Amino acid sequence: MLTKFNRAIAQLSYLPQTFRLVWAASHYWTVGWMVLLVLQGVLPAATVYLTRWVVNSLVATVGAGVSGENIQKVLVPVGLMAGVLLLSEVLGSASEWIRTAQSELVQDHISGLVHSKSMAIDLSCYESSEYHDHLNRARSGAGDRSLALLENAGNLLQNSITLLTMAAVILPYGIWLPFFLLFSAMPAFYVVIRLNRRFHRWWQRTTLDRRWLEYYEILLTESSVAAEMRLLNLGSYFQSAYQKLRYRLRHERLNLVRDQTLGRFFAGILTLLMTGVALAWMGRQVLLGIISLGDLALFYQAFNQGQGLMRSLLSSLGQMYRNALFISDLFEFLQIEPKVVDPPEPLSIPTKLKEGIRLRQVTFRYPGSERPVLKNFNLTIPTGKIVAIVGDNGAGKSTLIKLLCRFYDPESGSIEFDGHDIRNFSVKELQRQITVLFQMPVPFFVSVAQNIGLGNLSTTATRAEIEAAARDAGVHETIMRLPQGYDSMLGKWMPGGNDLSGGEWQRLALARSFFRRAQVIILDEPTSAMDPWAEHDWLERFRTMANGRTAIVITHRFTLAMRADIIHVMRAGQIVESGSHAELLAQDGLYSQSWKSQMEASSSNPAESSLV
Repeated sequence: MLTKFNRAIAQLSYLPQTFRLVWAASHYWTVGWMVLLVLQGVLPAATVYLTRWVVNSLVATVGAGVSGENIQKVLVPVGLMAGVLLLSEVLGSASEWIRTAQSELVQDHISGLVHSKSMAIDLSCYESSEYHDHLNRARSGAGDRSLALLENAGNLLQNSITLLTMAAVILPYGIWLPFFLLFSAMPAFYVVIRLNRRFHRWWQRTTLDRRWLEYYEILLTESSVAAEMRLLNLGSYFQSAYQKLRYRLRHERLNLVRDQTLGRFFAGILTLLMTGVALAWMGRQVLLGIISLGDLALFYQAFNQGQGLMRSLLSSLGQMYRNALFISDLFEFLQIEPKVVDPPEPLSIPTKLKEGIRLRQVTFRYPGSERPVLKNFNLTIPTGKIVAIVGDNGAGKSTLIKLLCRFYDPESGSIEFDGHDIRNFSVKELQRQITVLFQMPVPFFVSVAQNIGLGNLSTTATRAEIEAAARDAGVHETIMRLPQGYDSMLGKWMPGGNDLSGGEWQRLALARSFFRRAQVIILDEPTSAMDPWAEHDWLERFRTMANGRTAIVITHRFTLAMRADIIHVMRAGQIVESGSHAELLAQDGLYSQSWKSQMEASSSNPAESSLV
């Protein structure tokens, strides 16, 4: 029991953090909210006191006739009662308005925190199932939970103020009554604490199940998978998987709700029995003539409201505990710290590489893996040269890209730009000097001009510069065939959007790279979605873009690799052959054998010219 109590206190320790979060998002609204709490906390006691005055005034004037004096005796407390009730309505409406404004501001603030954290953390987090569990729980109503936790605390404060005034009202009728009031609400409090803890454990346990549901939703509704889903007739299969999982979660949730309902019902029965005991005792006092009818009305309202307030107060504690359990997931997510960070005093990155890039004795393995992808890996990439890296799948080529972009840091060894370890540079400044054309570029659903301008947000793009980049990439004519040219929206998700082919998206990515003007260019299978004719034109344009820059090309295609100044062949995380196209053919090694076999295949199929 003590352990559970300590755990509950630990969860409630998130309350100050939550208050700071809400204050940062909506401090003026929060001040108004706190003022209303105090006012709304005092008004119920005023209502109860005025009820006694109204009843006693009516008793005193019954049968006394209609006169100005008698009317005034009744009219004054009735008027005050009406004023208090009107003020309660006004404050209730104002409170609803303030809570809505707070909710919107807090939601936006928390979304900003989650988005910023998602962009700041290491790329390795995205490859961890545990991270996705954290993200799912952090995003599951975190804004609502934060405001609800603060609102619970506000209700607790307001109800405490009201309860203290109610206790002061009933204390003269018996010193034991306030304690009896507290005791009568304890069963409901126990039920709330116990069941909220049980619900949160279930919610955490089913995080992965909810992520599976999200995955099934994507398969059943997203356009990117619609064609293959229909071709393979997979709709009913994944619908069945979705419904089975939903059935189990729904069944477990309904069982929890059933237990909550029964627990609250029995707790309510105990509370009613205790209320009956208190009312029976008060009835006895009336029959003995110890208290007046107005006293009875006051006591009934005070005790009844006090009991309701006590239940509400303890329920607020329970809800605070429940929301603290959920809000803890948000704060745990926000506490994730990246490991790839800037050094205390970053060096200025060279504006133009002179010596080039060098990897020295680099060893790297992915988090959670025992097998190193690269081990004591060495590679030199001269400045101003086009270097192709070829090899079979799993050789470590894509890992090399991630290390050069500093998405990861090596376990040992160093990666150097002009002799300086890249860990001595600012991460953003380093990445600003690099542009990467990925095999499957991101289809940004904005206008064509914005798509190209995203390559360099640090400068204001003119239309002339945008068009020049598009012409250099060979995508200008494609753009001009779109309904609004460079102002055409891309992507079919939004009304009026236009879709592009895979090769056209790659050309648009090339235009973005032209506009970025980075000194290091990395290409990961950049022509995989192009036909041979489009690829030939693209290669000529690429040489223009790469002129004077350092270019690294990851490819399976000989048509691209043979145009490089230096070709490195990777296998099992090591460079096994290096040289120009002609030099590698003369070595009669792995590259040469693959070239000969591909040339034999391409003689029967001209489109076939890739390294395997």
